[in-house]
Amino acid sequence: MKSFKILTIIGARPQIIKAAALSRAIKNKFADKIKEVIVHTGQHYDENMSQVFFDELDIPHPNYNLSVGSGSHGKQTASMIEGIEEILLKEKPNAIVLYGDTNSTLAGAIAASKILIPVVHIEAGLRSFNKSMPEEINRIMCDHVSTLLFSPTKAGYDNLLKEGFKENNKAPYSFDNPKIYHCGDVMFDNSLYFSAIAEEKTSILETHNLQKDKFILATIHRNNNTDEPLRLNALFNSINKIANENKINFVIPLHPRTAKLLPQNLSSELYTSIKTSKFIKIIEPVSFLEMIALEKNANLIMTDSGGVQKEAFFFKKPCIIFRSETEWIELVNCGSAIITDADETKIVDAYNHFSKTDNLQFPSLFGEGAAAEFICDQILKYIH
Repeated sequence: MKSFKILTIIGARPQIIKAAALSRAIKNKFADKIKEVIVHTGQHYDENMSQVFFDELDIPHPNYNLSVGSGSHGKQTASMIEGIEEILLKEKPNAIVLYGDTNSTLAGAIAASKILIPVVHIEAGLRSFNKSMPEEINRIMCDHVSTLLFSPTKAGYDNLLKEGFKENNKAPYSFDNPKIYHCGDVMFDNSLYFSAIAEEKTSILETHNLQKDKFILATIHRNNNTDEPLRLNALFNSINKIANENKINFVIPLHPRTAKLLPQNLSSELYTSIKTSKFIKIIEPVSFLEMIALEKNANLIMTDSGGVQKEAFFFKKPCIIFRSETEWIELVNCGSAIITDADETKIVDAYNHFSKTDNLQFPSLFGEGAAAEFICDQILKYIH
């Protein structure tokens, strides 16, 4: 008899993927104990893409879709708080499960905490220490109303201790007496699970004539990189220079919106050079399984995505980070990633460093691939 109910909030593609790990653990190990109700806020939502996405990864379809769409932070978050609160009052779950640091995360945390429903935050404790990033505000505020906080890394766990969370709190737990964990990363669970499937179900390498360890994967999606001409020119100047001088192939899955910005934000000379380069392939967005196949087979990864930074580490690939900071600072500390921001000299220097280094270390930072099962077990144990 499933007497225990959790309400899972997802709103963006990475959260759908993270939630897949927990849904899979429930299906395989806790099917008789936990009922999961999934709410898609519609923060990022495309009907056709999402259908393929849920089918490809065998993810349970949402029970609710709030369809809030895009908008200002205030308008979007307010709409989600209202919709989530209505569903919480209707479903009366034992707990709400939130992932990461989006506006959907913040909305779920506010809605649940106001009506005293325990908040479970997965990816707790992550900090970039840059409060100009909306994500930093979201993750801090969610952590401080959570009952159970699951950090994927020791650094995240230590951040919580520095903010006043206590290591030895005793049950019963609440947002006034929370429990913190260093539990491993659900995305590592997923990468292990889906990597074998990706080999069988994708032909992305053949489609684009890519050879294992003979290309660089680059992703650029953050607004401060795509919408600011100086930064975008610096990034593509670096890519163009590295590709042509080293005769190495780049593959760049690019969102259509970003692709449209290239001709207006890049200099005409650089745009022409990128478009005509025999070493640079700008391709349509890829599926999650295709992305895993590209990551597993790349020689090096360049990105401004937090998720791709981690996946590079999972597959033991050096990573150049097109941001001024990272919430995954342990990747930098162990030497497998270098922060360059949109600085052409730093990017080229980082590429040269990795091209001459063959003894990179990839210590076990993210658990053993069973974080989702541990999280389910702890939720059942400590939330009533």
